[in-house]
Amino acid sequence: MGWHIKNNVLRVVRILDVEPENPRVKTIFFEDELCSMAEPGQFIMVWIPGIDEVPISISSVYRDGTSSITVAEVGEATKALTNMKAGDLIGVRGPFGKGFKIAGGRALIVGGGTGMAPLMLLIDKLIEEGIKTTVIEGAESIGKMLFLKRLRDLSESGKIKVFFTTEDGSYGFRGVATDVAERILSSEKIDSVYSCGPEKMLVKIYNIAKAYSVNLQVSLERYMRCAVGICGSCVIGRYRVCKDGPVFDVKMLEEVESYLGVFKYNERGEKVPII
Repeated sequence: MGWHIKNNVLRVVRILDVEPENPRVKTIFFEDELCSMAEPGQFIMVWIPGIDEVPISISSVYRDGTSSITVAEVGEATKALTNMKAGDLIGVRGPFGKGFKIAGGRALIVGGGTGMAPLMLLIDKLIEEGIKTTVIEGAESIGKMLFLKRLRDLSESGKIKVFFTTEDGSYGFRGVATDVAERILSSEKIDSVYSCGPEKMLVKIYNIAKAYSVNLQVSLERYMRCAVGICGSCVIGRYRVCKDGPVFDVKMLEEVESYLGVFKYNERGEKVPII
C-alpha cells in the first residue's frame, strides 16, 4: 500500500498518557508509526468515537514511536478529547499537508495560543540540526500559556533563547509576541521566521517580515473535513490549506494577502469573519 493511501487509512490507537498544559489545553500521547514520521507543521485527523473527527497538529514525536497532539477545548469534539484518559481509544488519519521547511542558520519562532503546538515539533528539529533559535510565545495571560516548563528547560540548557509575552503583564513582557519579534528583527540577523497562532497575529508578523525582507513561513488554520484536498472546505484563494498548506511561504501568502485575517468558511460553507 502506497504512503498516500496508507496514511489516509483510519488507525485506532490507545492513549498512553494525558498531560495538562493549562486549564483548557491538554497534550495527549499515543503510539503510531506514521505519526512518528511527521514533519513539523503537519497535522492529523483525530476521530473521537461516536462524536466527530477533527484536525489537530502534531506537537511532538519521539524515537520510541510515541507522538503527541495538543488539544484546546473549543467544541464538543475537543471537549470530549480533553476529557479522555490513558487507556481510551481514538482514531487517527495522517499525517497530512506540507510542513515547515528549514532555511538558513538563524531562526525566529513566533507563536500565539495553541499555535505553539506545531511549533514545538519544529523547535525540536531546529535544535537537532544545530540552528540558532529564538522563540517568542505570546498569550493573553500566564494561565493561557503552553509548554512553559519545556521551553524554560530548553532555554536554561542553552539550546534556545526564549521570550514570553502576556497582554496583561502577568508573565514575561507586557504586550504581544509581534512587539518582541519586531525588536529582534530590527537588531539581529535572522534568516527565517516561522509562525503559528491567531490569524490577526499572523497578519502582523507577515507585514513585519516583509518590512525587514526576511523569509517567512506561517501555518494557517481553516475548517477541514476531508484532509486530502477534495471537499474544498478549507480553501483560501486558490489554495487548499489541508493539501497545499497548512504551512504557507511568502509567495503563497502574497497571493492570499487580501483574505488573511478577514474571513474563512465554517462547517456549512458560510463566510464568517475572523475575529
